[in-house]
Amino acid sequence: MSSFIDDVLGKLFPKKAQGLNIKENFVQTEREIEAIGSWMSSPEGKNTMALIAKNYHFKTSGMNSHPEVHVLKSPYANGFAVSFEEPLTEKTFSNLFFAFGRRIVDLGYSRVSLDRKIEDINEKVRTTEKQYFKPPLSNADFTQKIDQLYGNVSVEKVSINDKPSYLKVLVTVYSDHLYKDASSFDEFIDNIFESKN
Repeated sequence: MSSFIDDVLGKLFPKKAQGLNIKENFVQTEREIEAIGSWMSSPEGKNTMALIAKNYHFKTSGMNSHPEVHVLKSPYANGFAVSFEEPLTEKTFSNLFFAFGRRIVDLGYSRVSLDRKIEDINEKVRTTEKQYFKPPLSNADFTQKIDQLYGNVSVEKVSINDKPSYLKVLVTVYSDHLYKDASSFDEFIDNIFESKN
């Protein structure tokens, strides 16, 4: 009897469909890590990084170029986003995601997570791959203020329905009295885009 009532109530008041929401950690293989290093030192990698740097500086001067770079500024968080546009390919977009992460590690950061979130939003599937970095607190002398470097850093690669959409690099500073003031975001940008041979 209760299943009949449940059926009737279910037809009268259908439950809202549960949206897709999956979060998982993932890892890069040694081969993938080596491939990113090779790509970063290749002419294609250097040219792609130089193009994004140039377009970032264009944007700060009020000009646009492709791929478009968006500048994000607020008192406690600064960053930039890169739209997926020509001449970027899916492969170079993915390489950029990991290359930015490698550059952040080169600045003295520790990567504390690498995860992927898949969610259903307005009948579209959004996939966000994210790397999260923190300054190395293990070396901190807790009798003095802690050096936060530039703050915490996240790098996200967002795809909609399996098509790349944008990359975002965001730096969030600690405003806590336990930390030294963060180094400037302009210096962070210079170091991220600095060409390594």
